[in-house]
Amino acid sequence: MTAAADVKPGEAMRKRVVILGGGFAGINAATELAKLPVDVTIVDRRNYHLFQPLLYQIALAVLSPADIAQPIRSIVRDHRNIEVLMDEALSFDLAQRRIHLKTGVQLEYDYLIVATGSTHSYFGHDEWAKLAPGLKTVEDGIEIRRRVLLAFELAERQMMETGTHPPLNFVIIGGGPTGVELAGAISDIARLYMTRDFRHIDPSMAKILILEGSPKILGSYPADLQVKAGEQLTELGITFRTNAHVTDVQPGYVMIGDERVDAVVTLWAAGVQASPLGKLLGVETDRRGCVTVDGHLNPAGHPEIFICGDLAHVEQDGKQVPGVAQPAMQMGRYAAKRIGRLIGATSGSKDENFRYFDKGDMATIGRKAAVADIKWPFKAHWSGFPAWMTWLTVHIFFLIGFRNRFSVFRQWAITYLTFNDGVRLITGSQDLPGWDSQSKVAEEASSKSPLEAMILKP
Repeated sequence: MTAAADVKPGEAMRKRVVILGGGFAGINAATELAKLPVDVTIVDRRNYHLFQPLLYQIALAVLSPADIAQPIRSIVRDHRNIEVLMDEALSFDLAQRRIHLKTGVQLEYDYLIVATGSTHSYFGHDEWAKLAPGLKTVEDGIEIRRRVLLAFELAERQMMETGTHPPLNFVIIGGGPTGVELAGAISDIARLYMTRDFRHIDPSMAKILILEGSPKILGSYPADLQVKAGEQLTELGITFRTNAHVTDVQPGYVMIGDERVDAVVTLWAAGVQASPLGKLLGVETDRRGCVTVDGHLNPAGHPEIFICGDLAHVEQDGKQVPGVAQPAMQMGRYAAKRIGRLIGATSGSKDENFRYFDKGDMATIGRKAAVADIKWPFKAHWSGFPAWMTWLTVHIFFLIGFRNRFSVFRQWAITYLTFNDGVRLITGSQDLPGWDSQSKVAEEASSKSPLEAMILKP
């Protein structure tokens, strides 16, 4: 596929830019390139752009997938120089500037932007993935929702049948923003939204434990916000342990050294690794598979290739730029603007390096609970309700599309005012890893008959 067919006699060949990945970096690059005299092809194996910072709210039944996802075609439909291809890159011919796609198509380019993000890292224990799902995709969110909600349903059913059920212990491995947000959302569901829904169990008795391998939770945040986050987690009844290195994950429990910690649901929020496309490029990568790039976001020897988002290893002021939404958006826009300067379509210095402008970080912990490290337009450290309101406002603002913003705001308002969490759908299997073995232990430990248990229940 080339742009040659679009060129009329006497006209200069328009440059073709291929973008791999329709995430934050890819979409921002595309909308910036739409202003230039280039032809753009976006390639993604899914047909939608996902607002990942709110993905955990799908996982815990606050929002539906359509609230935080929008078809890529609808985002770029008004830009006639952009086309979308639902496919997947398998290999590259850098000398010929050609990409080999899964469908067999060979896609040629003049400039290439690779922004395929990252995936979970289980630190060499990929077998843990089936027992402790992480949170990167819509499918991940739906699976986590299934497991969390199913745990309560199975407990209710078993309480009716036998008079007992395994303790509702939820274990989250990883105390970064994702782990903290998942823990807070589970707490909200158990304490606020489901207390009147069950007749034989008390959902508020669920126990939530965060296991963090480093000395602090939210390790990338300032020390005072780490303390505030810990206080808010404690207020929500969430326990967290630091310097807790998980050595094994099994159905129904995890191991911390020789210590066994029972869990009806185990979730993974401990690590990420770069998309495998970085290594397929045949250029230098770091230990996580991120591509090492220069100040122009180019891998060594390839000024026509730009690596953006989580896949890029960018050093700034002696530190690696974090793999979150803000830098990804800025990298995408930078790559597009630099292509414009390289082809002479826009003014400016061609040697201007990428510079990440850090506006701050936020993490929500639960209803009216959050921490915010604000760096622009002023510097401040907020926690509690002010931080939560700031988090809510910023996330609604950055959602793509008016419909998405309105839908999310409406759903949050309904949830906040009525304590009614209305997306609690369980789809797929009704099996939960380790439930049967924990059930037998609970039955053996109970000395009451089913009838006695139901009569004695408050």
